[in-house]
Amino acid sequence: MTFSERVMRADIWLLDKVFQPVADRLPEKLPATECGLSCLFGALMLSAASIVAVIFLAGMEFSDAVFNVLIWALGLSFYIGIYRMKALVRPGHMNPLRHMLGGMRLISVPFAAYALWQGMSAPAPFLVPFWFNTLANIVFVIGIYLVSCEIRPPPERYKAPVSAQTEIG
Repeated sequence: MTFSERVMRADIWLLDKVFQPVADRLPEKLPATECGLSCLFGALMLSAASIVAVIFLAGMEFSDAVFNVLIWALGLSFYIGIYRMKALVRPGHMNPLRHMLGGMRLISVPFAAYALWQGMSAPAPFLVPFWFNTLANIVFVIGIYLVSCEIRPPPERYKAPVSAQTEIG
């Protein structure tokens, strides 16, 4: 088995064995797609907080932080694209985002691991911004996996059998 096959199997295992059971247990009024989109939006806000913190707390000039702002804008456009495609996800049908987001899931996990290492080894002036960035990456991973989960159809409601003595009409 090649390395890429192992990585793909790990991704499918994480999706099917970790996040799909969580998605199945979410309340009927909060499908996994909506919960995942909320996580993606939260990751955007944490990332914005990281950029603001690095400018104000660490004293970085805005011109030096332009790259971070551009990356944030790229994340915003990704969120808008996923938000617009949420209409494709229907209960009881195959989730098309599961396959479309496969590559993004694969690269988001190592980025989150790197952000965690970076947050743990950050120098003092960058500690708060790096931890905002670490949280943003972890929340993004949770969101991207939840958006990729299948939406189960709602369970059928129990209907009491009509009694033989009840008159109809």
